[in-house]
Amino acid sequence: MFSLGSWLPALPGLAWGWALLDALLQGLVGACAVSVLCSLLKVYLYIQCVNNPERQAEKEAIAARRPLLEPLHVLVLTGVLALVGSRVAALVVLEFSLRAVSTILSLGKGAHSSQLYLLCQYSLGCGVSCGLSFLLEGAPHRSWNLVLAAGLAGLLALQARRLARHVCALYELHSRARYCGVCILLLAAGHGIPRLLRNALALTFAVADLAAVELINRDFLSTGEAVRFWTPLTICYTLLVVYMQESRQSTGRGLVFRTVVVRMGGLFILLLTVGRWTDILHVFVSLLGELWCLLRSGVLLESCWKQ
Repeated sequence: MFSLGSWLPALPGLAWGWALLDALLQGLVGACAVSVLCSLLKVYLYIQCVNNPERQAEKEAIAARRPLLEPLHVLVLTGVLALVGSRVAALVVLEFSLRAVSTILSLGKGAHSSQLYLLCQYSLGCGVSCGLSFLLEGAPHRSWNLVLAAGLAGLLALQARRLARHVCALYELHSRARYCGVCILLLAAGHGIPRLLRNALALTFAVADLAAVELINRDFLSTGEAVRFWTPLTICYTLLVVYMQESRQSTGRGLVFRTVVVRMGGLFILLLTVGRWTDILHVFVSLLGELWCLLRSGVLLESCWKQ
């Protein structure tokens, strides 16, 4: 069993090319994870609208066919995740984890927030990319492993997308007629989709947080350098969490985009003092990724706010 480039001469250009391929494959796995998340949320929100006669307009908006948007979203997000360095991706993962823990604690025991699942899209992609980068670091067949992971992730994303299309087109008919096993299962257990997503995201971000801390710490040669980095980072993230908690009661598209700009602005200022010039570039790429995910899921966000 050989790696993808083991039979080629060891040229610097080839090494760079295989590194780019690995980055694209990692980005593709992260983008497919985001696609699965959005598809399952679309199924859940559509079922909730079907069961509520007052939300027929939302149901029609969710069920609207956009055949080219999903492949375009995966393609753009793959490119963004491939461009973002592991350092900035790790910081994005840690920031969201703190924000998510704070939000869950404030919601109370047993509560869930569908909006939080949508807001974690880009962070989820970064988390999957960080986890793969950490788990496959130094692996002898890294590229082959990433090809396999990308194939499995693409298959899951395709099946989740087909499920969402099926539900939006036929759920009302099949749930009444009781002759479609998938729709009957969703009728009986569709309310458990948020719990399924919560457990899956908790496991994903647990692994991603460990990977993020390790990826950041490997750049430090001494404890003093680590302290000089983690101290302002902790202060910055604490202030961001406080800001998010103060604005949590408000909703609206403008607020969501404003909080993204504030978060990335805080990360930008932090990295101006303790980061590298490439980190600054990656922050701008991350801002584009966050905005792209939010623009793509605008209809689902509106439905979450009206719940």
